[in-house]
Amino acid sequence: MRCPPASPVSLHAGLGAALLPCLLAACHAPPPSGWSGYAEGEDIYIAAPVAGRLARLSVQAGQTVAAGTPLFALEATTEQAARAEADARVLAAQAQASNTTKGRRADEISVTRAQLAQARAQAERADAELKRQQALVAQEFISRSRLDDAATAVAQAKARVAELEAALRVAGLPARADERASAEALAESARQAQRQLQWREQETQQAAPAAGLVRDTFWRVGEYVPAGQPVLALLPPAARKARFFVPEAEVGGLAAGQAVTLHCDGCGAPIAARISRIATQAEYTPPVIYSNTQRTRMVFMVEARPAPEDAPRLHPGQPLDVRRAP
Repeated sequence: MRCPPASPVSLHAGLGAALLPCLLAACHAPPPSGWSGYAEGEDIYIAAPVAGRLARLSVQAGQTVAAGTPLFALEATTEQAARAEADARVLAAQAQASNTTKGRRADEISVTRAQLAQARAQAERADAELKRQQALVAQEFISRSRLDDAATAVAQAKARVAELEAALRVAGLPARADERASAEALAESARQAQRQLQWREQETQQAAPAAGLVRDTFWRVGEYVPAGQPVLALLPPAARKARFFVPEAEVGGLAAGQAVTLHCDGCGAPIAARISRIATQAEYTPPVIYSNTQRTRMVFMVEARPAPEDAPRLHPGQPLDVRRAP
């Protein structure tokens, strides 16, 4: 804004009144070149939650990858062996649990049935012998003790028949409810252990969680990577932003969501962006009590994010000029 020329004949209070609107406007308007800042990227650091030797690094710094692209793999021999052991334990536990729901095998039941038939035949023979002994005792051909022995043999034969009949009934029953519950709990425990080891084996290989630029790699193939240590840094397009600094006198005129334009060397047309964050406290302030003259040294950090399709035009570290959108 151009200020009205001062009158050479009126050097009095009217001059101050004429210049005051210009001074106030200059205090609140951004400089013609805008605010200074730079482009910044929020890297995603890709790491494996398990430790191991780096067996394969499928990307290199500067490469652009799509979501789901394999990035690296750790040596997984131990995890594979543990998972195979867990698979075998699951099969054994499931077989034991299944066995508790069934009766005895058909051949075992056939053996019991044969023993029962034999016991019944012996019982019939003992009963017939008892009747014969009773007739002989009545005729006084044998002593009373012989009759007692025959009666005992009949009782033993009938008891044996009852025993085998009960065994045959039990052979068709499953295990008791408590035993079945215990076996099923052991099988579930084996399945959960299997899931843990499957997860560990899967985590030895990492893929890109989103499309982006591989900013840097930190390990070489053959090196031992501790658990949780990043192997590479990935920069998605949506993670690029502008960071600039606004003087204390101007920050009050900005708000989150406000449109700005980003200008940089070699970027071509200005990049549209919207303010996403305004710092709650000033930076680069002097370590003394503020005064009217020192307020001009106070600046507030402001961040703005472009649309996802324009974000790749920003390169982290690139100087920017930021202006209010027209």
